[in-house]
Amino acid sequence: MVPVYTISKVGFKKMIRSLDKRYVIPPRNFFSQVAIPELYEKCKAEVQTELSDVQYYAVTTDSSSRTAEPYISLTVHFIHQEFEIKSRCLQTSYFPEDYPSENIAFEMREALAAWGLHDNRLVCIITDNAANTAKAAAQNEWTRLQCFAHRLHLAVENAVKHDGRIERAVGVCKKLVGHFSRSWKARRALEKAQKDLNLPTHSLLSECQTRWGSRQMMISRILEQQQAITQVLSMDKKMHHLTPTWQDIDVLESVSRSLGPLLELTDALSGEDYFSVSYVKPVLHLLNNSILVVQEDDADLTKKVKSEMLNYINKLYNCKATQELLDIACCLDPRFKMDFISADNKSQVSARVISEMTVTLETQETALCSSEVEPKAAATPQKKKAKRSLGCFFKEKGSRAAEKCDSFVNLKDTVEAEFDNYLLAPSIDTEEDPLTWWKIHQVNFPHLAKLARKYLCIPATSSPSEKLFSTSGHIVTCQRSSLKPAMVDRLVFLAKNLNT
Repeated sequence: MVPVYTISKVGFKKMIRSLDKRYVIPPRNFFSQVAIPELYEKCKAEVQTELSDVQYYAVTTDSSSRTAEPYISLTVHFIHQEFEIKSRCLQTSYFPEDYPSENIAFEMREALAAWGLHDNRLVCIITDNAANTAKAAAQNEWTRLQCFAHRLHLAVENAVKHDGRIERAVGVCKKLVGHFSRSWKARRALEKAQKDLNLPTHSLLSECQTRWGSRQMMISRILEQQQAITQVLSMDKKMHHLTPTWQDIDVLESVSRSLGPLLELTDALSGEDYFSVSYVKPVLHLLNNSILVVQEDDADLTKKVKSEMLNYINKLYNCKATQELLDIACCLDPRFKMDFISADNKSQVSARVISEMTVTLETQETALCSSEVEPKAAATPQKKKAKRSLGCFFKEKGSRAAEKCDSFVNLKDTVEAEFDNYLLAPSIDTEEDPLTWWKIHQVNFPHLAKLARKYLCIPATSSPSEKLFSTSGHIVTCQRSSLKPAMVDRLVFLAKNLNT
């Protein structure tokens, strides 16, 4: 995470001498050409061993630029045999061109193949709304799910854009934040007014263009400190024009009332250690029946913003393939099961789950039979083969057909009984960990447990890949802008996978 030339700094050398005067610090080339490559190969071998036992996995990917150089990241997610969710950074690759979909598709295929991950075990790939990434997933014929956080951001932006009232009110908020951030006298006067009015001594917050929640927090803080802001501005005639009008306050209150509950939800989701795709259906139900429901006492602007956000989100999730994926994942979560699946789709989801369980069991039995090798009998003198009658041919044929039919019936009864027992089992509390439940009950539901590993490993957002770029942003700084792409890949890989 720090430049190699750190070892040549006076302070670092002084620290090493304090630790051990006999130690001789190796030259810089040792770390860049020997130590880091060896550590990378060792960590890579450990990750390779871990991935060799993976039955199903999901992938998140994202593209970004560091120091004007384009990179694409790839992170794999899977559930361990002990039902522990694992995420591993596979690579942060340099792209010399401007992300054409064909190159992205080829690069992702090659990356997965290099790690021994076959396409038939890939459950889903999660991306942002970039068109070239989506096209690359389609070219590889991979099931794709768009990042829930990106969809939510687009829904909010779509609801508030092109509304002159909101643009003006938000513009006033930005001017206020800019004024109090630039003037220490204004900040001191604001603190005095807060104490006089018994208001919290909070500073004003600025907006980040790529984070809709920051806009809501800025608006909430302006509304909270409205009286103190008005009192400070009234003392300076030159700043009277910054005072929000009552129309601006009405608009800000309407926007805050529509976005405030949504911000609380996203804060709760971001606090989860792992936001699985099984959460999406319950969250959509919450949005449609609670958070974004239009109330009678809502202002017209509040109703407009809520309705447009809800319509945009529901429109994005109308895809049949996406709905099937979300329904199965929700069904396999012991917190929700069939609670958030529509009545029309419950029978289809049950049939799909039973069908996948049957295929899994048949594959398991086939592999077991092929692995069994009968011991060779001792060589004995062959007896003369008796002549077979015509009737024995019909007898064997009927017997085999009956055995095959009985085996299919027993197989179907087994999986249906297991699935019915799972649905009859009591659901766990919504704040409990579903993977902990599956770890305990996989003995009772062995075939369903395999499907749980398959679908619950899918994250609902592409944030793991975006976090890679946060890490690379700390590595590829202005002081280290000459790092080669291969070294960037190694450093990011070690930063994310070492000792995890």
